[in-house]
Amino acid sequence: MNGFLGEFLGTMILIVFGVGCGAGISLNKAYAKGQGWLFVALAWGMAVTFGVYVAGQFGSQGHLNPAVTIGFALFGFFPWSQVLPYLLGQFLGAFVGAALVILHYYPHFKATKADEGNSVGIFATGPAISNPVFNFLSETIATFFFVFTLLNLGNFTQGLKPLVVGLLIMVVGQALGSTTGFALNPARDFSPRLAYAILPVPNKGGANWAYAWVPVLGPIAGGILASGLQALLK
Repeated sequence: MNGFLGEFLGTMILIVFGVGCGAGISLNKAYAKGQGWLFVALAWGMAVTFGVYVAGQFGSQGHLNPAVTIGFALFGFFPWSQVLPYLLGQFLGAFVGAALVILHYYPHFKATKADEGNSVGIFATGPAISNPVFNFLSETIATFFFVFTLLNLGNFTQGLKPLVVGLLIMVVGQALGSTTGFALNPARDFSPRLAYAILPVPNKGGANWAYAWVPVLGPIAGGILASGLQALLK
């Protein structure tokens, strides 16, 4: 299971910090409630930074994202023999991270009704304007620019490069993320959505499964296109 532990721990940290931010700005009686988009983009960027640092220390390349792993593998930037352990680590780590956020904020979920902010939006993304075609394109375009830039950073687990990756996530969120919430990552969206749906979260609303294909397939498409362009140009 080469790379599994690093991907599991790194993705868990990504979700604890990222989804934790979503809970803090959404739930009643949390001090961060009501903070804005800059707060969200910065938090997710730093969540990725520290997730990558930890993943690298435990033997993985710090993908934390199936769109990165699949795109890299399809065009020879990553060995297929490691794809399954990476994907398992990513999806399981994201689920555990979301479960820990539920535990941490449990009294605040109890204090917040579904119409007051206790929604799947804490855990997963949704469109600002519901249009499946353009929502899919938004996720594809945003992930394309994220992965294409990532491919040109070299080994992004070393030195200050995880910080650069975090800043990249932040600017993608600020520039391209306000249409769909910049999932960029199937594990980051699917596993926390599943955790919200099946775990005993007080006062929860629906999980919006009708939309869930967009933040899974859009990022994968973007990752494949970016990796393909990199392979073509190199």
